[in-house]
Amino acid sequence: MTGVIESLFHSAQGGHEQVVLCQDPRSGLKAVIAIHSTALGPALGGTRFHAYPGEAAPEEAALRDALNLARGMSYKNALAGLAHGGGKAVIIGDPERLKTEELLLAYGRFVAGLGGRYVTACDVGTYVADMDVVARACPWTTGRSPENGGAGDSSVLTAFGVFQGMRAAAAHRWGTPDLAGRTVGVAGVGKVGRLLVGRLTEAGARVLVTDVREEAVRRVLADHPGVTALGSTRELISAPGLDIYAPCALGGALNDATVPLLTASVVCGGANNQLDHPGVEKDLADRGILYAPDYVVNSGGVIQVADELHGFDFARAKAKAAGIYDTALEIFRHAESSGVPPAVAADRIAEQRMARAAEGAGTAAAGAPAGASADG
Repeated sequence: MTGVIESLFHSAQGGHEQVVLCQDPRSGLKAVIAIHSTALGPALGGTRFHAYPGEAAPEEAALRDALNLARGMSYKNALAGLAHGGGKAVIIGDPERLKTEELLLAYGRFVAGLGGRYVTACDVGTYVADMDVVARACPWTTGRSPENGGAGDSSVLTAFGVFQGMRAAAAHRWGTPDLAGRTVGVAGVGKVGRLLVGRLTEAGARVLVTDVREEAVRRVLADHPGVTALGSTRELISAPGLDIYAPCALGGALNDATVPLLTASVVCGGANNQLDHPGVEKDLADRGILYAPDYVVNSGGVIQVADELHGFDFARAKAKAAGIYDTALEIFRHAESSGVPPAVAADRIAEQRMARAAEGAGTAAAGAPAGASADG
């Protein structure tokens, strides 16, 4: 626990506003809710349900994960132009064994107890049906089914946003957003990757795919016969003539082993936490590879769930997700003019937006009459 406290209060990665440890012995619920920032508005982020197998202290691993993910959501939401800060929750345990209606309702009551400071949604191990249950105990729940006032699966706008980020990267690198004739390698063709492949083929790109699940590859090939399947990620990232690499599976895809093998000159994909460790962004830049920060281009999903809070309108959410194109271009230009990697430029822009919002809130509070709150 000492390491977590050090991270929370004393490190550059900390600065979280609130961390809540939740326990309901009756249902077996053990959870962490981390709120990194509410400078831009109520914290918004998904609920992860994970057992942390192999960890000596699963609870501490879950706490560290929640802290890191919540901070990442602050940056993602800021750059997505949402009136939301960042938060994340982790329910500790194996969802296949522990997930019950009673547990999800107990979790919903804890989220509701925060009074709207944290808005939850789906993440690894939780699904639309789970959010429908949580919503019965908590009004601050998104990612629900259309039958329950939600938007359903957010992968549609996630893939759309990645596609817009890819067009922006192409415009910055080659002078045109047109992807026709470009060779794009997609690693991971689950829900987001499969939809991205569809958009790329429609745009006239030559598409290479790989996935550890043979069934996922077969499904893509059945839908798009012109796509080429490769046997491994290593084979895909080192393919001759590759223009764009799109990691759409697990995090850590860009690391000391993979970056030297990349033949692509652009990396833009839907996976979260693609940079395996600090410094990888510089390794990419040193090789002349343009990296589209993952939390910028994959923000279509969070844009979609945020729209639920206003009565979901797909056209409105899609129009906002289309703005990922302009945001990515702004980041690339800022990076180039400042001589820093795009990941650094993205962080700076997000931090500036949060700082301005915090300063504005502080000014409003200072100007409030004695005995009155800043929000009336």
